Amino acid sequence: MAKMTLEQLRKLREEKKGDMVRRDVEGKNIQIIVGMGTCGIAAGAKQTFDEIVKVVDENKMTADVIIRQTGCMGLCHVEPTVEIVMPGMPATIYGKVDVPTAREIVIKHVVGKTLVENHIYDRPAVDIVKK
Repeated sequence: MAKMTLEQLRKLREEKKGDMVRRDVEGKNIQIIVGMGTCGIAAGAKQTFDEIVKVVDENKMTADVIIRQTGCMGLCHVEPTVEIVMPGMPATIYGKVDVPTAREIVIKHVVGKTLVENHIYDRPAVDIVKK
């Protein structure tokens, strides 16, 4: 292994600190859950997951958002699937979430607090959604 300079070590330390903040669940009230069962992975869930992480980082929300993986959500026909659970919004499952859609969901739903209508596959009951 090649020797690292002090500057390289400092950079590595900062990267690892960021990774630790991303993994910490304490105090985070927004959850993004990506279906990573075999059908989801085959449909592109890994790329979807990576894009979600990227957009959350770009919007400097790692201190507020926990990004989780789960197995099958039972919506194999619309994989990849992503569930968003956050205060002030109904828990919502989105389907057919490719990379551009993942970006749109984070920006519109998580940041902008607006549902992304054309990708909702498990819509909350009308009586609990405030218009």
